[in-house]
Amino acid sequence: MRFRRGVVLTTLAFMLVGCGVGVRPTGVIDAGEPASGLTRGKRLYYASDTGLRAVPLLDRQNDTLDAVMKLLAQGPTAAERREGLTTLLHAPSGYTVTGDGPRVTVELEGPYWAQARDQATGQLVCTLASFQSVSEAAVRTDDVEVTISPGEGPELGPLRCAEYLDR
Repeated sequence: MRFRRGVVLTTLAFMLVGCGVGVRPTGVIDAGEPASGLTRGKRLYYASDTGLRAVPLLDRQNDTLDAVMKLLAQGPTAAERREGLTTLLHAPSGYTVTGDGPRVTVELEGPYWAQARDQATGQLVCTLASFQSVSEAAVRTDDVEVTISPGEGPELGPLRCAEYLDR
């Protein structure tokens, strides 16, 4: 029995020592560029001094694009306002929001109150894109195109959220 125990211990010792033989340390291995693009999830986008900032919706249940428009117009919570966030959107008097795959259309009864490239429009576009990508699982947030069709004035879009975040 002693012989076998010694053989087993000797074999184990060789195996443990052998694990390090032939293994040489390597340097940093380049695996390419980091992941990019917008993340998936329900987020409201608010304006700040440094541009648009996303706020995840963790405790609010909102499953329709219409409900999201109302939330966005209400503005950030008191805590979010203390962090310098605000909304530049005004609640429209009459609107319809529809989403189909990567396309979202906002139809307004009256004129649109902002410019195509300002933070107010960015808030709207990015918020609707984030919610559309959650409701349409096969659609990436980056791929959602939002068109704003006012009752008066020219149509805006299609617009993508990335256009407002690259500034």
